[in-house]
Amino acid sequence: MSNPAQDVKDPNKKSTGVPIGNNEKRIIRGHGFGTRTEEYQPLGQFAQTGKFGRMFPLLKSLVPPAPSLEALGAAMIDTATVDEAGRPVDHPDGDNPTLPAAYTYFGQFLDHDITLDTTSLQEILVDPLAVMNFRTPMLDLDSLYGSGPVANPFLYQRGNNDRFLIGTTSSLAPGGDPSVPVSLPHDLPRNSEGFALIGDPRNDENLAVAQLHLTFLKFHNKVVEGLLNKTIPRESPLRKSTFEEARDLVIWHYQWIVLHDFLPRILDPAQLNDVLVNGRRFYNVNNGQPFIPVEFSVAAYRFGHSMVREAYNYNRVFGFGPGSVTPATLGLLFQFSGLSTRNPQGAVPIPSDWIIDWRRFLEIDPQIQPEFSRGINPQIIPQLHDIPGLGSLAVRNLKRGSSMGLPPGQSIARFMGFTPLSPDQIATGADGAVAKAHDLHLETPLWYYILKEAEIQGSSTRLGEVGSRIVAEVLIGLLEADSSSFLARKPEWVPTLGPAGSGIFTLADLVKFVDEINPIGDIA
Repeated sequence: MSNPAQDVKDPNKKSTGVPIGNNEKRIIRGHGFGTRTEEYQPLGQFAQTGKFGRMFPLLKSLVPPAPSLEALGAAMIDTATVDEAGRPVDHPDGDNPTLPAAYTYFGQFLDHDITLDTTSLQEILVDPLAVMNFRTPMLDLDSLYGSGPVANPFLYQRGNNDRFLIGTTSSLAPGGDPSVPVSLPHDLPRNSEGFALIGDPRNDENLAVAQLHLTFLKFHNKVVEGLLNKTIPRESPLRKSTFEEARDLVIWHYQWIVLHDFLPRILDPAQLNDVLVNGRRFYNVNNGQPFIPVEFSVAAYRFGHSMVREAYNYNRVFGFGPGSVTPATLGLLFQFSGLSTRNPQGAVPIPSDWIIDWRRFLEIDPQIQPEFSRGINPQIIPQLHDIPGLGSLAVRNLKRGSSMGLPPGQSIARFMGFTPLSPDQIATGADGAVAKAHDLHLETPLWYYILKEAEIQGSSTRLGEVGSRIVAEVLIGLLEADSSSFLARKPEWVPTLGPAGSGIFTLADLVKFVDEINPIGDIA
């Protein structure tokens, strides 16, 4: 789900990769980065720098004229999210009732764990084999842990470096509800300039992903506490330090969430099951060196952009309910972050009334229906069509796929043995009519094809055949290629930190384990 935050923030961010099997070592400089071993590009425990590559190198590229892509991108707009005055509305039209809103940002968090793409959007073709990925292509939470407490001590507590540093909210009275106490331990740790001290700065691009990152920091600290007080049994007390044991438990439970909670919610179950039972057919890890296919990073995993809402029922202060001051618009979620270019004075550390209420984002309290993500389809909210300094994210994504020379969706569908969507299916809806007017219903840009496939085959609740197959093969392939993952090291393992004896662990279970579900409460 290539994150909306990354694309919203910087029109000059760039992409990365080296030919598979190429052992040439490169030192990448410029674009704000130093060598690969500096803090902004932490190495994983077992993996070297990742690479981008192609999943379908033999298929011919589709490079439509730029005006055609601009017209199609402009037509991909979700008008059901605003009223006639352009104000955000909260109604179920177009929602995905199977997917709570937290999974939009979990998908972004996962994306930050496996890719850091720094190549700029260009009108010319870009060779993905000549571009470097500054993130390890493993689900190893290097975006959380960095290079560990020795190499990155600024992430950890002084004198207690098996635990993460936790930040506090602003010392100023909140503007939305001044009765909420100040200086609460519910923000990312920050330096004097307000920048978050975390393994991947992109996880402070918007407040939702920042609060999720904070929850993972606290999850690790809670596991450390359990290992020390013996409420969590240690498996390797002689070989592993407390930090190492906690890190491995956290990573395995995170990987379990990806495989058994996130993917079943977003993928065609037939394709997911086929990859798990019969193995991968299209994503090959050459010589044990995993890479990120551009068909995944530039197209299939960008389905998450369609899931973003105009506004969220964030907590009792900022939502749609009685007593709320204002809905938590996407713009506000970006404003209350350390990387915002529009920060008002005092926006970070965040005010205490901006602490998230997880019950409104996950299935935690049966008495509270969580906010849902928007449907997975070609409809992108208006705010993502009007990004300051960038313009339309939909147009950007279409041009990105063209610059990377991605093949049309129909070619990949045939290559995989699926029946492609028909031209008439592509041409449905207002967006489809524009695609037809530019002959893009005959040969369709891969990102748009995957969203249209989700709309038609998945009823906007999940990806279709092509999208599901690409996402399943890549993410499962990354787990299988990682010698430290539970799937490679101990495939019979089941989670130990969820409901007792259940062998189940979901994102909601992680939040429950941390036990900070709604810190500011329900009453002013």
